[in-house]
Amino acid sequence: MIFVGIDVAKNKHDCFITNTDGEILFNSFTITNNLDGFNDLYLLDKGFPTYVINPLHTNLYRKSLSLRQTKTDKVDVRTIASMLMSDVNLKSYSDTSYHNEELKSLTRYRFDKVKERSALKVSISRLVCILYQNLKNLFQLSI
Repeated sequence: MIFVGIDVAKNKHDCFITNTDGEILFNSFTITNNLDGFNDLYLLDKGFPTYVINPLHTNLYRKSLSLRQTKTDKVDVRTIASMLMSDVNLKSYSDTSYHNEELKSLTRYRFDKVKERSALKVSISRLVCILYQNLKNLFQLSI
């Protein structure tokens, strides 16, 4: 079996490819974050199982393997490949899980905005009452 560790960044992605025996098939190499780079290494389109790993999880796993504080992109891609080889209960990536996470994020954002709107309404109501005290007597306000 072949394992590909990829450290995702904004402009480039560092990769490392090994097999089950630990033989290095491709030492650390870089692909650009554009269409050409994705065409070079597009795992989902080729049907390979793909995993998204929390960077904190990768960091803790790397620290558990070595006492060294070395942290580079080349070390990270080897760590990711090692995590895949050790089968540390990773869940395979799917478009559905991505969309679910995006929906959760949007829902949280909406709830935050609704909460902010409520706070602003209360604040405006309070300020109107303070600035225009006589206004209460002239009109019946339903705030």
